[in-house]
Amino acid sequence: MNDHTEPDQPATGKATNGNGMSRRQFMKGSGVAAAATALTQAPLLEASAAQPAAGEVPGMGPAAGRLTLNVNGQKMTTNIEPRVTLLDALRNYLDVTGCKRVCDRGSCGACTVMLDGKPVYSCSMLALEAQGKPIRTAESLVQGEKLDPVPAAFARYDAQQCGFCTPGFVVAMKAVFEQNAKPSPAEVERGLAGNICRCGTYEQMRDAIYALCNQKRRS
Repeated sequence: MNDHTEPDQPATGKATNGNGMSRRQFMKGSGVAAAATALTQAPLLEASAAQPAAGEVPGMGPAAGRLTLNVNGQKMTTNIEPRVTLLDALRNYLDVTGCKRVCDRGSCGACTVMLDGKPVYSCSMLALEAQGKPIRTAESLVQGEKLDPVPAAFARYDAQQCGFCTPGFVVAMKAVFEQNAKPSPAEVERGLAGNICRCGTYEQMRDAIYALCNQKRRS
């Protein structure tokens, strides 16, 4: 009569792993080893978490924190939540209102500013991302009563109506001329592809562009 004892099991009925150790003993031993490994690695994990990788934006929030931005050559400091966009930080916290909120979804260009020399939609990036980089808004194109040639050409050729899109246009256009001192009118227009004017003053803008490029526009 069979006693239902497996050939590789001892008469006690405890299954083994083939090395004379029961499954329960094996699992207990594995758990202790895993716990010991986790304890020894914990300080290393904490140390690596405390040191962000090179180029990584330091953690902030969820409460408001101190933020310093370089705006038009001046350092401006405020307390903001990490979710605040660059547009909101400039307009609502630092009172730099040249950039305008129109679409608020990165499609019209009215909020365009120069970040590190490149035109960007300030409504579509966080203020935290602009730390340590020079920011230029439409205000930087006015020195006292003297206008930069770009906004001066807009004024001369009446290239604006309501004015909401104008700051974004002049900033984007200024970026084109800073990257290429002698662009063609077509190159300037390509640089303005991300800006729209709901009033439809594109023809006057073209007059301003041709004047800035020192070219005569064909009628």
